[in-house]
Amino acid sequence: MIPKTMKAVVLTEPTPADKVVLSEVCISQVRSGWVLVKVKAFGLNHSEQILRLSEIKADYISKPIIPGIECVGEIVDSSDSPFHKGEKVAALMGGMGRSFNGSYAEYALLPVNHVFPVKTDLSWTEMAAVPETWFTAWGSLFECLNLKESDALLVRGGTCALGYAAIQIARTIGCKVITTTHKESKLPLLKEADRVLLDTGTLAGTLKGVTKALDIVGPGTLRDTLRCVEKGGIVCNTGILGGVYTLSDFDPIKEIPNGVYLTGFFSNFPAQRTIGDIFSFIDRHHIKPAIGAVYSFQNIAKALSGMDSHKVDGKTVVCF
Repeated sequence: MIPKTMKAVVLTEPTPADKVVLSEVCISQVRSGWVLVKVKAFGLNHSEQILRLSEIKADYISKPIIPGIECVGEIVDSSDSPFHKGEKVAALMGGMGRSFNGSYAEYALLPVNHVFPVKTDLSWTEMAAVPETWFTAWGSLFECLNLKESDALLVRGGTCALGYAAIQIARTIGCKVITTTHKESKLPLLKEADRVLLDTGTLAGTLKGVTKALDIVGPGTLRDTLRCVEKGGIVCNTGILGGVYTLSDFDPIKEIPNGVYLTGFFSNFPAQRTIGDIFSFIDRHHIKPAIGAVYSFQNIAKALSGMDSHKVDGKTVVCF
């Protein structure tokens, strides 16, 4: 039986991690086109940190809001959808945690077109490290960079969850992988790559043979990354870990080298085929997603503190 209330994180204003608490809230009534999911686990994401610390003030954020852009769990009320009770699913994006309540809760009412059935041998904890992170890595590498076995890939910002996923995918298909971190202490954490570099902010002129580049640091390093690939190479800007969100006074004619291509991946449009391909790839190659820390939902404030302080390498997962 579905209870009437649940524990959830509810935000109305900028909230540092140590001020996050669990509230008792009503479970939303299921309606046509939506399904109710019993959340088993969810991963933490940088975009949720931005929401919690500043974006929550924006008029376009529905408030009060339960944050969380992804989760894994089981269908408990399928409404008028093709899902069935007890079906294992993953959900992500489409406005989760911004336009409507997200995953930092025991139950989540979600639009059916952003909920995907999943068949996998992974545990709930391992599953939770996949949806948003691996979807972004997968789309960046294959849809945007057209990554091939013969490529030499630069992953700029390797010790975040997205970086680890990109390295795992690229190495699995046979690519040479060069990656970076801006902290010398983190160099040993990137042993799956073929070459690891300390990122001083300027890599151009130090690399040869790079055909594809995934820039997770963002606009602060993008100009330099464009000069790191060979003619005919492609650069995909996916992340904003560097805290710079836009390119100021960017002159594409002068700043994109001749014969180099620039693209970006926006992860708001997941599809069933892609989600199925990702989990199939992980199971087929016996990959374990890179999990940096696991917390219980009761300890969500500690989990968020770890994210805010950048102490976790890899994905932080919260379990019930």
